[in-house]
Amino acid sequence: MARENPRWCYRRIVGELTGLGISISPTTVRKILSGAGLGPVGRRGGPGRSEFIRHQVKGMIACDFFTVDTVTLRRIYVLFFIEVSSRRVHFAGVTENPSGSWVAQQARNLVWNMEERGASAHFLLRDNDAKFGRAFDDVFRTEGIEVIRTPVEAPKANAIAERFVGTVRRECLDWILIANRKHLGRVLRTFVDHYNGHRPHRALDLAAPDRTSVVPLPSRATNLTKGPEGSGFPGSTRGVFAC
Repeated sequence: MARENPRWCYRRIVGELTGLGISISPTTVRKILSGAGLGPVGRRGGPGRSEFIRHQVKGMIACDFFTVDTVTLRRIYVLFFIEVSSRRVHFAGVTENPSGSWVAQQARNLVWNMEERGASAHFLLRDNDAKFGRAFDDVFRTEGIEVIRTPVEAPKANAIAERFVGTVRRECLDWILIANRKHLGRVLRTFVDHYNGHRPHRALDLAAPDRTSVVPLPSRATNLTKGPEGSGFPGSTRGVFAC
């Protein structure tokens, strides 16, 4: 019973056996399961919680808006999508008027881009911003992608997208004065290319979304132990500083 029903605890098994007319104590069932190498629920067969969550996010995309003010105090809206499992960012575009038709077109562009890459999605996570209209949702629904709305005033429910907003501000936008919409577009495209192709992510074991593994640099420690004694050049430990 435990192998075929990994979610059943030992007390549930006792109840099922009682229903079959078999009387047995919970302690005995627990000892039998332990002797057979079947631990408590959650450790017995099947995926664990963390593994289950990792499996589910493989087909999940999150999206969000954030705003940037130019030096002339004009407010520009930025729309982006991020693949939750790979952390790959899709820069949708910038506009001063995020109308429903503009937002829906960016959704179509994302779907076409993912089809070209052979990528697939099952869920789209978004907040309750009024800029995400019915046309926006319909683009994804026609592709078989379920739209999930986060609770009201719960930014942590869309934490991956919110984290990217903080990253792009701290590492890029807080250090640049934006002149206009075209300038902002060029800046963000450059940053997103860096974010996807080079920037290390702790969630990806210090790899980048478009770089599946990290190639370690050759160590120079061995080279510093060789060379003429007292030369002070690479290959000598004398005259070498570390920080």
